[in-house]
Amino acid sequence: MSATAKLGSSAAVRAAREALTGREAWIVGGAVRDALLDREVVDLDLAVPEDQEGAARAIAKATGGPAFELSAEFGTWRALSADRTWHVDVTRLRADSIEGDLVQRDFTANAIAVPLAPGDAEPIDPTGGRADVEARVLRAASAASFADDPLRILRAARLGAELGFELESGTVALARAEAGRAGEPAGERQLAELRLLIGGPDPVRGLELLDELGATEGVLPELAALRGVGQNRNHHLDVHGHTIEVLRQLLEVEADLERFAGDAAADVEALLAEPLADDLTRGDALRFAAILHDIGKPATRAEHEGGLVSFIGHDEVGAGLVREACKRLKASRALSRHLEALTLHHLHLGFMVHERPLTRRRVYDYLKLCEPVAADVTLLTVADRLSARGGGP
Repeated sequence: MSATAKLGSSAAVRAAREALTGREAWIVGGAVRDALLDREVVDLDLAVPEDQEGAARAIAKATGGPAFELSAEFGTWRALSADRTWHVDVTRLRADSIEGDLVQRDFTANAIAVPLAPGDAEPIDPTGGRADVEARVLRAASAASFADDPLRILRAARLGAELGFELESGTVALARAEAGRAGEPAGERQLAELRLLIGGPDPVRGLELLDELGATEGVLPELAALRGVGQNRNHHLDVHGHTIEVLRQLLEVEADLERFAGDAAADVEALLAEPLADDLTRGDALRFAAILHDIGKPATRAEHEGGLVSFIGHDEVGAGLVREACKRLKASRALSRHLEALTLHHLHLGFMVHERPLTRRRVYDYLKLCEPVAADVTLLTVADRLSARGGGP
Protein backbone atom coordinates (compact mmCIF):
# COMPACT_ATOMS: atom_id res chain seq x y z
CA MET A 1 0.00 0.00 0.00
CA SER A 2 1.33 3.47 -0.88
CA ALA A 3 2.00 6.04 1.84
CA THR A 4 -0.90 8.16 0.56
CA ALA A 5 -3.28 5.21 0.76
CA LYS A 6 -1.96 4.26 4.20
CA LEU A 7 -2.71 7.74 5.51
CA GLY A 8 -6.13 7.68 3.90
CA SER A 9 -6.99 4.45 5.70
CA SER A 10 -6.39 6.01 9.13
CA ALA A 11 -9.51 6.86 11.13
CA ALA A 12 -7.71 9.89 12.61
CA VAL A 13 -6.83 11.22 9.16
CA ARG A 14 -10.36 10.72 7.85
CA ALA A 15 -11.83 12.51 10.86
CA ALA A 16 -9.41 15.43 10.59
CA ARG A 17 -10.09 15.80 6.87
CA GLU A 18 -13.81 15.90 7.42
CA ALA A 19 -13.62 18.38 10.30
CA LEU A 20 -11.08 20.73 8.69
CA THR A 21 -12.31 20.80 5.10
CA GLY A 22 -11.08 24.01 3.46
CA ARG A 23 -8.59 24.81 6.22
CA GLU A 24 -4.84 24.80 5.62
CA ALA A 25 -3.15 21.99 7.57
CA TRP A 26 -0.37 19.47 7.11
CA ILE A 27 0.12 15.94 8.38
CA VAL A 28 3.58 15.84 9.95
CA GLY A 29 5.85 13.72 12.11
CA GLY A 30 5.38 10.08 12.95
CA ALA A 31 2.23 9.56 10.89
CA VAL A 32 4.01 10.33 7.61
CA ARG A 33 7.07 8.32 8.67
CA ASP A 34 4.94 5.33 9.62
CA ALA A 35 2.98 5.52 6.37
CA LEU A 36 6.25 5.44 4.43
CA LEU A 37 7.26 2.37 6.47
CA ASP A 38 3.86 0.76 5.74
CA ARG A 39 3.07 0.79 9.46
CA GLU A 40 -0.43 1.34 10.73
CA VAL A 41 -1.20 5.03 11.27
CA VAL A 42 -3.25 5.41 14.46
CA ASP A 43 -2.50 8.78 16.05
CA LEU A 44 -1.91 11.94 14.07
CA ASP A 45 0.14 15.14 14.31
CA LEU A 46 -1.11 18.17 12.41
CA ALA A 47 0.58 21.52 11.85
CA VAL A 48 -1.62 24.58 11.24
CA PRO A 49 -0.68 28.21 10.60
CA GLU A 50 -2.99 29.50 13.35
CA ASP A 51 -5.82 28.67 15.76
CA GLN A 52 -4.71 25.21 16.82
CA GLU A 53 -7.35 25.28 19.55
CA GLY A 54 -10.15 25.84 17.06
CA ALA A 55 -8.88 23.05 14.81
CA ALA A 56 -8.66 20.58 17.70
CA ARG A 57 -12.13 21.50 18.93
CA ALA A 58 -13.56 21.05 15.43
CA ILE A 59 -12.10 17.53 15.21
CA ALA A 60 -13.33 16.68 18.70
CA LYS A 61 -16.83 17.97 17.94
CA ALA A 62 -17.00 15.92 14.74
CA THR A 63 -15.99 12.71 16.54
CA GLY A 64 -17.80 13.19 19.83
CA GLY A 65 -14.64 13.25 21.93
CA PRO A 66 -12.98 15.90 24.10
CA ALA A 67 -10.34 18.49 23.20
CA PHE A 68 -7.82 20.01 25.60
CA GLU A 69 -4.56 21.91 25.66
CA LEU A 70 -1.66 19.48 25.73
CA SER A 71 1.24 21.95 25.90
CA ALA A 72 1.10 25.71 26.20
CA GLU A 73 4.88 25.83 25.67
CA PHE A 74 4.68 24.10 22.29
CA GLY A 75 1.27 25.47 21.26
CA THR A 76 -0.36 22.04 21.05
CA TRP A 77 -3.97 20.93 21.50
CA ARG A 78 -5.22 17.33 21.50
CA ALA A 79 -8.51 15.93 20.20
CA LEU A 80 -9.52 12.44 21.32
CA SER A 81 -11.87 10.11 19.53
CA ALA A 82 -15.04 9.23 21.39
CA ASP A 83 -13.81 5.68 22.03
CA ARG A 84 -10.26 6.87 22.90
CA THR A 85 -8.69 4.59 20.29
CA TRP A 86 -6.83 7.45 18.57
CA HIS A 87 -5.96 11.10 19.00
CA VAL A 88 -4.96 14.08 16.89
CA ASP A 89 -2.40 16.58 18.17
CA VAL A 90 -2.66 20.01 16.52
CA THR A 91 0.33 22.34 16.77
CA ARG A 92 0.83 25.87 15.53
CA LEU A 93 3.61 26.26 12.95
CA ARG A 94 6.95 27.11 14.53
CA ALA A 95 7.92 29.31 11.56
CA ASP A 96 6.35 31.37 8.79
CA SER A 97 6.12 28.35 6.48
CA ILE A 98 5.74 24.60 6.70
CA GLU A 99 9.30 24.22 5.36
CA GLY A 100 10.62 26.46 8.12
CA ASP A 101 8.67 24.44 10.67
CA LEU A 102 10.03 21.11 9.46
CA VAL A 103 13.70 22.05 9.71
CA GLN A 104 13.14 22.82 13.42
CA ARG A 105 11.86 19.32 14.17
CA ASP A 106 13.78 16.54 15.88
CA PHE A 107 14.78 14.02 13.20
CA THR A 108 14.69 14.03 9.43
CA ALA A 109 12.37 11.00 9.48
CA ASN A 110 9.86 13.13 11.38
CA ALA A 111 10.42 16.29 9.29
CA ILE A 112 8.23 15.30 6.34
CA ALA A 113 4.81 16.81 5.69
CA VAL A 114 1.89 16.15 3.37
CA PRO A 115 -1.18 18.38 2.99
CA LEU A 116 -4.13 17.18 5.04
CA ALA A 117 -6.45 17.65 2.07
CA PRO A 118 -6.64 14.44 0.01
CA GLY A 119 -4.68 14.38 -3.22
CA ASP A 120 -1.44 13.30 -4.84
CA ALA A 121 0.76 16.19 -3.69
CA GLU A 122 4.43 15.28 -3.22
CA PRO A 123 5.62 15.18 0.40
CA ILE A 124 7.37 18.33 1.62
CA ASP A 125 10.81 17.08 2.65
CA PRO A 126 13.41 19.82 3.18
CA THR A 127 15.82 17.66 5.23
CA GLY A 128 15.94 14.48 3.12
CA GLY A 129 13.81 12.48 5.51
CA ARG A 130 12.35 10.12 2.91
CA ALA A 131 15.80 8.86 1.97
CA ASP A 132 16.64 8.33 5.64
CA VAL A 133 13.41 6.43 6.22
CA GLU A 134 14.19 4.18 3.27
CA ALA A 135 17.72 3.63 4.60
CA ARG A 136 16.34 3.15 8.15
CA VAL A 137 18.63 5.83 9.55
CA LEU A 138 17.80 8.21 12.40
CA ARG A 139 19.43 11.57 11.72
CA ALA A 140 19.03 14.89 13.57
CA ALA A 141 17.10 17.40 11.49
CA SER A 142 19.61 20.12 12.36
CA ALA A 143 22.78 20.70 14.35
CA ALA A 144 20.69 22.44 17.03
CA SER A 145 18.16 19.60 17.43
CA PHE A 146 19.26 18.39 20.87
CA ALA A 147 20.31 21.82 22.10
CA ASP A 148 16.81 23.08 21.30
CA ASP A 149 15.18 20.25 23.27
CA PRO A 150 17.31 17.72 25.21
CA LEU A 151 14.30 15.40 25.51
CA ARG A 152 15.14 14.44 21.94
CA ILE A 153 18.13 12.48 23.28
CA LEU A 154 15.77 10.11 25.06
CA ARG A 155 13.52 10.09 21.99
CA ALA A 156 16.47 9.09 19.80
CA ALA A 157 17.03 6.00 21.95
CA ARG A 158 13.32 5.22 21.97
CA LEU A 159 12.82 5.61 18.22
CA GLY A 160 16.03 3.78 17.34
CA ALA A 161 14.81 0.77 19.31
CA GLU A 162 11.17 1.01 18.24
CA LEU A 163 11.83 1.39 14.52
CA GLY A 164 15.04 -0.64 14.30
CA PHE A 165 16.85 2.40 12.85
CA GLU A 166 20.59 2.96 13.06
CA LEU A 167 21.65 6.23 14.67
CA GLU A 168 23.75 8.27 12.26
CA SER A 169 27.22 8.94 13.67
CA GLY A 170 26.91 12.73 13.56
CA THR A 171 23.61 12.50 15.40
CA VAL A 172 25.23 10.38 18.12
CA ALA A 173 27.95 13.02 18.51
CA LEU A 174 25.38 15.84 18.74
CA ALA A 175 23.38 13.91 21.34
CA ARG A 176 26.44 13.09 23.45
CA ALA A 177 27.43 16.76 23.42
CA GLU A 178 24.11 17.62 25.09
CA ALA A 179 23.78 14.47 27.24
CA GLY A 180 24.47 16.40 30.42
CA ARG A 181 21.09 18.11 29.92
CA ALA A 182 19.12 14.89 29.39
CA GLY A 183 17.48 15.19 32.81
CA GLU A 184 16.34 18.80 32.31
CA PRO A 185 12.98 18.31 30.54
CA ALA A 186 9.85 18.12 32.68
CA GLY A 187 9.40 14.79 34.43
CA GLU A 188 6.11 14.03 32.73
CA ARG A 189 7.74 14.49 29.31
CA GLN A 190 10.53 12.10 30.28
CA LEU A 191 8.02 9.57 31.59
CA ALA A 192 6.06 9.72 28.33
CA GLU A 193 9.19 8.76 26.36
CA LEU A 194 10.26 6.13 28.90
CA ARG A 195 6.79 4.60 28.73
CA LEU A 196 7.12 4.17 24.98
CA LEU A 197 10.68 2.86 25.25
CA ILE A 198 9.92 0.35 28.00
CA GLY A 199 6.66 -0.77 26.43
CA GLY A 200 8.16 -0.93 22.94
CA PRO A 201 9.29 -3.94 20.92
CA ASP A 202 12.92 -3.85 22.09
CA PRO A 203 13.37 -2.10 25.47
CA VAL A 204 16.79 -3.66 26.01
CA ARG A 205 18.07 -2.02 22.82
CA GLY A 206 16.47 1.23 23.94
CA LEU A 207 18.41 1.18 27.20
CA GLU A 208 21.61 0.30 25.33
CA LEU A 209 21.10 3.31 23.06
CA LEU A 210 20.45 5.51 26.09
CA ASP A 211 23.85 4.37 27.38
CA GLU A 212 25.48 4.95 23.99
CA LEU A 213 24.19 8.52 23.96
CA GLY A 214 25.46 9.13 27.49
CA ALA A 215 21.99 9.96 28.82
CA THR A 216 21.27 7.19 31.35
CA GLU A 217 22.75 9.20 34.22
CA GLY A 218 20.42 12.08 33.49
CA VAL A 219 17.23 10.15 32.76
CA LEU A 220 17.57 7.05 34.97
CA PRO A 221 20.34 7.83 37.48
CA GLU A 222 19.15 4.94 39.67
CA LEU A 223 19.95 2.50 36.85
CA ALA A 224 23.30 4.12 36.11
CA ALA A 225 24.29 3.81 39.79
CA LEU A 226 24.10 0.00 39.52
CA ARG A 227 27.06 -0.21 37.19
CA GLY A 228 30.12 -1.78 38.81
CA VAL A 229 28.29 -2.89 41.98
CA GLY A 230 29.56 -6.43 42.53
CA GLN A 231 27.28 -9.18 43.84
CA ASN A 232 27.54 -12.46 45.70
CA ARG A 233 28.45 -15.81 44.21
CA ASN A 234 24.89 -16.54 43.14
CA HIS A 235 25.30 -13.94 40.41
CA HIS A 236 27.56 -13.87 37.36
CA LEU A 237 26.96 -10.17 36.61
CA ASP A 238 27.21 -6.90 38.50
CA VAL A 239 23.91 -5.33 39.57
CA HIS A 240 23.58 -3.31 36.36
CA GLY A 241 24.23 -6.28 34.09
CA HIS A 242 21.91 -8.41 36.20
CA THR A 243 19.14 -5.81 35.91
CA ILE A 244 19.35 -5.75 32.12
CA GLU A 245 19.35 -9.56 32.12
CA VAL A 246 16.22 -9.60 34.30
CA LEU A 247 14.48 -7.42 31.73
CA ARG A 248 15.70 -9.70 28.93
CA GLN A 249 14.44 -12.80 30.75
CA LEU A 250 11.12 -11.12 31.47
CA LEU A 251 10.65 -10.52 27.76
CA GLU A 252 11.21 -14.24 27.19
CA VAL A 253 8.66 -15.07 29.87
CA GLU A 254 6.16 -12.73 28.18
CA ALA A 255 6.75 -14.41 24.84
CA ASP A 256 6.13 -17.94 26.20
CA LEU A 257 3.51 -17.64 28.93
CA GLU A 258 2.25 -21.17 28.33
CA ARG A 259 5.61 -22.49 29.45
CA PHE A 260 5.75 -20.38 32.60
CA ALA A 261 2.07 -19.99 33.54
CA GLY A 262 0.65 -23.23 32.20
CA ASP A 263 -3.15 -23.36 32.12
CA ALA A 264 -3.30 -19.83 33.51
CA ALA A 265 -1.42 -18.36 30.51
CA ALA A 266 -4.49 -16.73 28.94
CA ASP A 267 -5.49 -15.17 32.25
CA VAL A 268 -1.97 -13.88 32.85
CA GLU A 269 -1.82 -12.44 29.35
CA ALA A 270 -5.11 -10.62 29.95
CA LEU A 271 -3.85 -9.31 33.29
CA LEU A 272 -0.66 -7.92 31.75
CA ALA A 273 -2.74 -6.16 29.09
CA GLU A 274 -4.87 -4.34 31.67
CA PRO A 275 -4.48 -0.54 31.75
CA LEU A 276 -2.76 0.51 34.98
CA ALA A 277 -1.85 4.22 35.10
CA ASP A 278 -0.06 6.94 33.12
CA ASP A 279 -0.87 5.12 29.86
CA LEU A 280 1.05 2.02 31.02
CA THR A 281 -0.40 -1.46 31.11
CA ARG A 282 0.43 -3.82 33.94
CA GLY A 283 2.84 -5.51 31.57
CA ASP A 284 4.60 -2.21 30.87
CA ALA A 285 4.82 -1.53 34.60
CA LEU A 286 6.28 -5.00 35.17
CA ARG A 287 9.05 -4.19 32.70
CA PHE A 288 9.62 -0.90 34.51
CA ALA A 289 9.85 -2.79 37.80
CA ALA A 290 12.46 -5.13 36.29
CA ILE A 291 14.61 -2.05 35.69
CA LEU A 292 14.06 -0.62 39.19
CA HIS A 293 13.68 -3.61 41.51
CA ASP A 294 17.33 -3.73 42.66
CA ILE A 295 18.09 0.02 42.88
CA GLY A 296 18.41 -0.32 46.66
CA LYS A 297 21.49 -2.53 46.36
CA PRO A 298 24.24 0.14 46.16
CA ALA A 299 23.11 1.68 49.46
CA THR A 300 22.86 -1.68 51.27
CA ARG A 301 25.90 -3.53 49.95
CA ALA A 302 28.07 -5.06 52.69
CA GLU A 303 31.10 -7.33 52.51
CA HIS A 304 31.62 -10.08 55.05
CA GLU A 305 34.32 -12.52 56.04
CA GLY A 306 35.24 -14.98 53.33
CA GLY A 307 34.30 -12.60 50.52
CA LEU A 308 30.57 -12.90 51.07
CA VAL A 309 28.43 -9.98 49.91
CA SER A 310 24.97 -9.08 51.18
CA PHE A 311 22.29 -6.50 50.37
CA ILE A 312 20.14 -6.78 53.48
CA GLY A 313 17.12 -4.51 53.29
CA HIS A 314 17.59 -3.55 49.64
CA ASP A 315 13.93 -4.34 49.01
CA GLU A 316 12.71 -1.73 51.51
CA VAL A 317 15.37 0.83 50.59
CA GLY A 318 14.63 0.22 46.92
CA ALA A 319 10.90 0.84 47.40
CA GLY A 320 11.74 4.25 48.87
CA LEU A 321 14.05 5.06 45.96
CA VAL A 322 11.34 4.00 43.51
CA ARG A 323 8.99 6.45 45.20
CA GLU A 324 11.54 9.26 44.76
CA ALA A 325 12.14 8.34 41.11
CA CYS A 326 8.40 8.44 40.45
CA LYS A 327 8.18 11.87 42.06
CA ARG A 328 10.95 13.12 39.78
CA LEU A 329 9.17 11.72 36.74
CA LYS A 330 5.82 13.17 37.87
CA ALA A 331 4.28 9.70 37.83
CA SER A 332 0.83 9.16 39.29
CA ARG A 333 0.48 7.83 42.79
CA ALA A 334 -1.14 4.70 41.35
CA LEU A 335 1.91 3.87 39.25
CA SER A 336 4.29 4.72 42.07
CA ARG A 337 2.46 2.46 44.55
CA HIS A 338 2.46 -0.40 42.04
CA LEU A 339 6.19 -0.15 41.34
CA GLU A 340 6.98 0.26 45.04
CA ALA A 341 5.02 -2.91 45.84
CA LEU A 342 6.80 -4.93 43.17
CA THR A 343 10.17 -3.76 44.50
CA LEU A 344 9.22 -4.39 48.12
CA HIS A 345 7.96 -7.94 47.52
CA HIS A 346 10.40 -9.23 44.90
CA LEU A 347 12.40 -11.38 47.36
CA HIS A 348 9.65 -13.41 49.07
CA LEU A 349 9.13 -16.14 46.50
CA GLY A 350 12.85 -16.67 45.98
CA PHE A 351 13.31 -17.42 49.67
CA MET A 352 10.44 -19.89 49.57
CA VAL A 353 12.35 -22.32 47.34
CA HIS A 354 14.04 -23.58 50.51
CA GLU A 355 10.66 -24.48 52.00
CA ARG A 356 9.52 -26.96 49.36
CA PRO A 357 7.13 -28.67 49.24
CA LEU A 358 4.96 -25.67 49.97
CA THR A 359 1.78 -26.11 51.95
CA ARG A 360 -1.46 -24.57 50.75
CA ARG A 361 -1.32 -22.30 53.78
CA ARG A 362 2.15 -21.05 52.84
CA VAL A 363 1.02 -20.30 49.29
CA TYR A 364 -2.03 -18.47 50.63
CA ASP A 365 0.15 -16.40 52.97
CA TYR A 366 2.42 -15.44 50.08
CA LEU A 367 -0.46 -14.41 47.85
CA LYS A 368 -2.07 -12.42 50.67
CA LEU A 369 1.22 -10.69 51.54
CA CYS A 370 1.82 -9.60 47.94
CA GLU A 371 -1.76 -8.60 47.15
CA PRO A 372 -2.65 -6.92 44.76
CA VAL A 373 0.59 -7.54 42.80
CA ALA A 374 1.05 -11.23 43.55
CA ALA A 375 0.81 -12.38 39.93
CA ASP A 376 3.04 -9.56 38.70
CA VAL A 377 5.74 -10.08 41.32
CA THR A 378 5.71 -13.83 40.72
CA LEU A 379 6.61 -13.22 37.07
CA LEU A 380 9.28 -10.74 38.15
CA THR A 381 10.75 -13.32 40.52
CA VAL A 382 10.87 -15.94 37.77
CA ALA A 383 12.85 -13.55 35.55
CA ASP A 384 15.05 -12.59 38.51
CA ARG A 385 15.91 -16.19 39.33
CA LEU A 386 16.61 -17.05 35.68
CA SER A 387 19.08 -14.17 35.60
CA ALA A 388 21.19 -15.38 38.53
CA ARG A 389 23.62 -17.91 37.12
CA GLY A 390 26.44 -17.86 39.61
CA GLY A 391 27.89 -20.88 41.34
CA GLY A 392 26.41 -20.13 44.74
CA PRO A 393 28.23 -20.45 48.07
